[in-house]
Amino acid sequence: MLVQAAFAAWRQVFSAPFRGILWKSLALTVALLALLWFGLTRLLGYWLQGHPLSTSYPLVDTMAVFLAGAGLVVALAFVLPAVSSVVAGFFLDDAAEIVERTDFPGEAPGEPMPLAASLLMGLRFAGLSLLCNLAALALIFVPVVNVAAFFGVNAYLLGREYFELAAGRFRPTAQAAAMRRFHAGTAFLAGAMMAGLLLVPLANLLTPLFGIALMVHVHKRLTARDIARGIPQTAQPPLSRAGAGESIRRGPGG
Repeated sequence: MLVQAAFAAWRQVFSAPFRGILWKSLALTVALLALLWFGLTRLLGYWLQGHPLSTSYPLVDTMAVFLAGAGLVVALAFVLPAVSSVVAGFFLDDAAEIVERTDFPGEAPGEPMPLAASLLMGLRFAGLSLLCNLAALALIFVPVVNVAAFFGVNAYLLGREYFELAAGRFRPTAQAAAMRRFHAGTAFLAGAMMAGLLLVPLANLLTPLFGIALMVHVHKRLTARDIARGIPQTAQPPLSRAGAGESIRRGPGG
């Protein structure tokens, strides 16, 4: 299921309906990363101006800023998951609607999340992702362990966030989270696909749109499979916010 969902997601990312969102998401991702890099290098420059070596050896100052700036480019790879969360929250509904309309034409589309709610959700995950990835960055000089930490942390966080964003178009936030926990293994493996993409230079900029398209497919396929298996309503929440409360009150037996 996940392999099929991944191929369908890649097809969507480069499809004509996605093209406008693709360029806007790339521009926003690059702009946020550039802003972070610029701010960090400026802060470093101000710090070096007060350092004793700065006044005595200007060349040392220049070289330090250059080397630190190059190092920050590497460090920004650990910030990219957090930036991805913000971008995903911004373009969630536009991208998800295209996937739902083109790949699931016979099914009712999801309800758009309020922009403020999706951005707030993205920012919440971005903060958590930033903290976890800064911890992983501390292991940058520990071979193998650093990559494993980066991959594992982001597989979990990306799987959790993007699944709940996609599911949130069809069910209340609490039920979206419950469904993600019920399918924690599948969500983690889908997140691992996104974490693997983060390790590929330039291609990692596509993570937000790929993640949205992937999780729309994962959520839809899991929903259909759970209904076919007769999963109780307490584990398989209803498909729309409107019917959520009524279905839960009635219980599995109606």
